Amino acid sequence: MNLPSHGSNPQHLYKSLGLSLPEKYVDFSANINPLGPPPALKDKWNEFYQEITVYPDPFAEKLKNRIAQKEQISVDSILIGNGGAELITLITRFLSGKKVVVVEPSFSEYEKACCANDCEVQYHQLEEPNFELSLDKLLPSLMNADALFLCNPNNPTGIQYPVSTVLSIIQECEKQNCFVILDEAFYDFLVDYESFIPYINTFSNLIIIRSMTKMFGIPGLRLGYMAACPALIAEISKYQPHWSINTIALLAGELCLQNEEYVKETQVYISEERERLFPFFKKNLFQVTSSQVNFYMLRDSTLKEQSTLFEFLLQKGIIPRHTFNFPGLEGKWLRFAIKSKEENSKLMEVLLEWRQLP
Repeated sequence: MNLPSHGSNPQHLYKSLGLSLPEKYVDFSANINPLGPPPALKDKWNEFYQEITVYPDPFAEKLKNRIAQKEQISVDSILIGNGGAELITLITRFLSGKKVVVVEPSFSEYEKACCANDCEVQYHQLEEPNFELSLDKLLPSLMNADALFLCNPNNPTGIQYPVSTVLSIIQECEKQNCFVILDEAFYDFLVDYESFIPYINTFSNLIIIRSMTKMFGIPGLRLGYMAACPALIAEISKYQPHWSINTIALLAGELCLQNEEYVKETQVYISEERERLFPFFKKNLFQVTSSQVNFYMLRDSTLKEQSTLFEFLLQKGIIPRHTFNFPGLEGKWLRFAIKSKEENSKLMEVLLEWRQLP
């Protein structure tokens, strides 16, 4: 099947399958905060409008200063990007022609960007259904590798890897002169997450990517940042086009970082909905990954593959994310975002309908 490689934009998914997009549907394929953007952003929107006639700051100084203060790192350890996707592209341009290992399943953009920059890509496949990460099993893949892509918490499984395991991998990669690109795009959906950003002062091989679009519900603005030692930031920033981040995104980023209560409110909401959804799934013979964030993978444990369930859901206006382009998954799971209470209840209702089919 020639399916879209990302979630969201459901019209393209239905078109690829020769289906008509229902008049009413719920898009579970995009992992965005179901509470939407912080209310403060709407309050300030008219003020932001006045700034669209002004060129954006190419150095993003105000936003960098706010992140540096929040994370207790130097300003020259930060690079602001037009979403995580731009940062991944910049890193892979820096790694052009190198041997890169991707821990799978993981965000498909890593491989795509690596291939576009003539990198040699090798997979390290985690075993389902637990998708446990082990340094001992990873070691053979690291032989002669120049870089490792690791997403934590993982997309698409939603699983958080143990701090001790990730740290041991960073240490081993340092010994082998191998960069570690640690994608923390969903870190702020975790309660009491132990950040790896302080370790950029210890490990010169560590690069951390963070998205601001997921938690703050602003994917249309495109905003993220990278943290690494100043020497690495200086090298990678050479590949970034001038003015790649627009003025509104920069202003929105500064405002969003002031909304700590909004982040906590989101974390509580996501946790409560997971506690409501997951027992229902297990009771009705749906296997679900042990996600700790705002999305999860699910499959009907009575089926070997999920195409019939996928198509049934689409016909009912429930749009999950397929996993055909995640190496090692090949469509055997479906990924769902946690949405509003009403929308999550609708999903449960439709899954019950599926389970009751003859």
